[in-house]
Amino acid sequence: MANSPLTIRPVNGKADTRDFIELAYRLNRGDPHWVPPLRSEVAAAISPKKNGWFSHAEAQLFLAESDGRTVGRISAHIDRLALEMPAEQGFGPGTGFWGLFEAEDADTAHALIAAAESWLRGKGMTRALGPVSLSIWEEPGLLVQGHDHAPMVMMGHHKREYQAWIETAGYHCVKRLLTYDLNVIQPFPPLVQRIVEMGEKSDRIRIRKVDKSRFEEEAAIILAILNDAWADNWGFVPLTPPEIDDVGKKLKPIVFEDLIRIAELDGEPVAFMITLPDLNEAIKPLHGNLLPFGWAKLLLWLRRGKADGMRVPLMGVVKRLQGSRMASQLAFMMIEYIRRIAVEKFDAKRGEIGWVLEDNQGMVAIADVIESKINRVYHIYAKTL
Repeated sequence: MANSPLTIRPVNGKADTRDFIELAYRLNRGDPHWVPPLRSEVAAAISPKKNGWFSHAEAQLFLAESDGRTVGRISAHIDRLALEMPAEQGFGPGTGFWGLFEAEDADTAHALIAAAESWLRGKGMTRALGPVSLSIWEEPGLLVQGHDHAPMVMMGHHKREYQAWIETAGYHCVKRLLTYDLNVIQPFPPLVQRIVEMGEKSDRIRIRKVDKSRFEEEAAIILAILNDAWADNWGFVPLTPPEIDDVGKKLKPIVFEDLIRIAELDGEPVAFMITLPDLNEAIKPLHGNLLPFGWAKLLLWLRRGKADGMRVPLMGVVKRLQGSRMASQLAFMMIEYIRRIAVEKFDAKRGEIGWVLEDNQGMVAIADVIESKINRVYHIYAKTL
C-alpha cells in the first residue's frame, strides 16, 4: 500500500515527464514477460510535438505521489475525431478516455482514475473509456488473459491486479479484443489451400508485394483501403496523414516488402495485409535503452532479417466486398503467401493475428479456419461520468 498522504497532480515539466516514463520500468521490472519499450519511443508518444495524434487530440498526464515517491500514473485524453463518430460505433459525443495506467496498489489506482474522470468531466465529457493509450490505433485495452508470455510488437502487457482495481472503480467491459496464435510452419488446412489455388487461376486477382521505393504512395493506398474497410467497426477513428507519417517513420526499418501484400481485383487495390517481424525479440534485452550499445544490437537484428515471431497488426478489405466469397479468398491468399515467405526467408515459427474485435465475425471465422488459437484477451472498459 502507498503511504498517506497520497497526492495526485498534473505532470509539469521535464522532471515530471521523466518520472512518468520511468515508473513503468520500476513497477514491471519483476515481470519476465514485460517488454521494456524504448524510452525514446515512449517520450515521443506523449509529446505533442512528436506524435501526430495530437493534431486532433489533447491529453493531460497525472502522477500519484506518496512520501516523495512516484507510485502511479495515468493519462486523461480527448480525441476530437472520436467525438465525431456515431455513438453506436462505441465512441461519439461526450466520450473521453484514460490510459498509460500504472499503479502500486488499489487505492492509488482508484485515485488516479478519479483524477482522470474529473479532468474529463471538466472538459464536458459524460463517459470514460479505458485503458486506451493514447490512440485506439496504438495500445488499446487491458490485458486480462495471456500474462504467461511476452506480447508481440505494439501490444500491451499489464499487471494481473489491474483488472480488479479497474472494475472496483465502477467500470464494466464494453469490448473484448483478441489475438490469435498460429504455428506458421504447419501448412494451412486443405480447404484453405484449395481456395488459394482457385484464386491463383483467376486472371482478375493479383497479390503483390509493396514497393518500399514508393513508400509514401504505397502507404496512401493502404490508408485508403483501411479507412474504408474499418469505417463501420466499433471504435473506428480515421487515421490522419500526420499519424501515418509517424507510423511510417517508426515502422519503416522493420517493413519488409515480402511481408506486406496488396490485393488487386481487376487492377484495383481492394485489400491489404501488414505483417511485422516481432521487434520485441530485439527490444526486450535492451531494457529500454539504445545507448550505449543497444542501437548496435538492434541494427544487427534488423540486418539479420530473422525472427521467430511475426505479427499481423492490420488487414482489411474494401467495404463493398466485405461478406463476399471474394473477400475471404483474397484474405486467405495474402495470409498464405506471407506465411510461406515468413518461414522460408525469415525463419519464422509462429504468427500472431490481432487485435481482432470479438464480434468481428469475418475475422474470427478466418482465424478459426486457419486453426489459430486465442492467446491474449484485452478488455476496454467504460463508465458513465
